[in-house]
Amino acid sequence: MIISSHNNKKSNNMKEVDFYQVSLKLLLKDDSGAILILKAKEGDISEGYYDLPGGRIDKDEFNKDFVDIMRREIEEELGGVDVIFNQSPVAISRNTNTKTGNRILHLFFEAQYQGGEIRISDEHLSYRWIKLREVDLEKYFTLGILDGVRMYVGKGRL
Repeated sequence: MIISSHNNKKSNNMKEVDFYQVSLKLLLKDDSGAILILKAKEGDISEGYYDLPGGRIDKDEFNKDFVDIMRREIEEELGGVDVIFNQSPVAISRNTNTKTGNRILHLFFEAQYQGGEIRISDEHLSYRWIKLREVDLEKYFTLGILDGVRMYVGKGRL
């Protein structure tokens, strides 16, 4: 039940709002413009496809800057690599986790790889660099990652 701010009458027309987990994803570019992608593990919702570095915001990170959260994710997934972040999101997408039913809102950030040894975590199988405009995106990505990469490429960011 809601109370209208216009006439203080109660209304039973309240719409149910949706809740999303927020995932920050990184489009990490090298000097040639190639993007780092991570092979999804067996059993992952993206099994058979690639993912981007990043992940969901932890509960205790609510007041942290997005770039600080991305730095944590990069350290966890790639090791001590040096990157320069673009502070603003460059794409957005959403999907439903097919295993949990959770809805996920993806915010995509861009960064320039500066160096350092890439040491992927056990969250992924391998990594590679690809030029997004030179590949069939549907062969590499699925779900919300595919939608976000399409948005990024469509904006001519490469």
